[in-house]
Amino acid sequence: MPERGVIGWDIGGAHVKAARWQHGRIVDAAQWPCALWQGLDRLDAALAEAQARWSDLAAHAQAVTMTGEMVDLFEHREQGVARIAARLADALPAPRFFAGDARWPLAADAAAHWQRIASANWLATARHAARALPGAEGLLLDIGSTTTDLIGFRRGHVLGESRSDAHRLATGELVYHGVVRTPLCALARRIDWQGRPHNVMNEFFATTADVYRLMGELDAEHDQHPSADNAPKDERHTRARLARMIGLDERDGSAAQWNAFAAAWRAAQLAEWREQLQRVIALHDLRDGATLVAAGCGAFLARELLPPGWRLARYAEAVARVADDPALRRWVQVGAPAAAVASLYAEEALRCGS
Repeated sequence: MPERGVIGWDIGGAHVKAARWQHGRIVDAAQWPCALWQGLDRLDAALAEAQARWSDLAAHAQAVTMTGEMVDLFEHREQGVARIAARLADALPAPRFFAGDARWPLAADAAAHWQRIASANWLATARHAARALPGAEGLLLDIGSTTTDLIGFRRGHVLGESRSDAHRLATGELVYHGVVRTPLCALARRIDWQGRPHNVMNEFFATTADVYRLMGELDAEHDQHPSADNAPKDERHTRARLARMIGLDERDGSAAQWNAFAAAWRAAQLAEWREQLQRVIALHDLRDGATLVAAGCGAFLARELLPPGWRLARYAEAVARVADDPALRRWVQVGAPAAAVASLYAEEALRCGS
């Protein structure tokens, strides 16, 4: 099997990510927007994009993880896992599903293993990181468009008993903050404008993409979803969206003032991440000198979140071993769970001789 390659998939509620493993390494990776809550036809469209990119897609093994079962298209998560698995089985040859310690069930068995399959992409990435760094202890920090995973590892193993999103929300290992889709009103109740705190309008006026876009930090290729008002993403319209958060218009401030306002939102989000990071470090008794493995489209923030005395490693280089292709490194960083399931499936198949 591994000789013919593996396509790893991460089927999310907002994106489909895919990575191609071949000849012992990840050779390609991509991401497509997929508003799954609007219908399974959005998944079909993303799969068609993948088929256009990789014309030999069906010749490879297929390894899948998902979080898309959470969208409100489905009555409950069990139904979501079953329907996504069935749709993938119609489109792909014999996809196998990452289910933690269960052994890669087929679509026909996905419903029986739904609790292990549901929202397990973080576990795939963390397991891949832990195995790639067997002598290290540390924490996976995967800052995505919508959520952030904070997962401890030590001596080749993922730490903790958390397996569900609900449990990880309780422990702090899952934070519903990202650098693209998070509504700004989720970051703070009051925010400074020109030195004076203001209450925040709890409306979907702007997202974190507006903040990091205006700060010049968000890669345009990772800014794939429409803006909150469906208006353009140039600086003027971005400032206008930020202004609405405190009842103002873009013309009410200078470019420098709006940049400072964006920086205030950025600081609020970083403060939240630091608090959650310390919670997880304490939960697993992680020590000074540990390793922070950064992944996701928000990995550019990892250095500012690095605990004192820790070392920083990037998932693409340190775990996926992508060294010589900057464009591939960027997409492997963003699509770490897809790269992880492709790699884990290939490694386990090689170990079992299948």
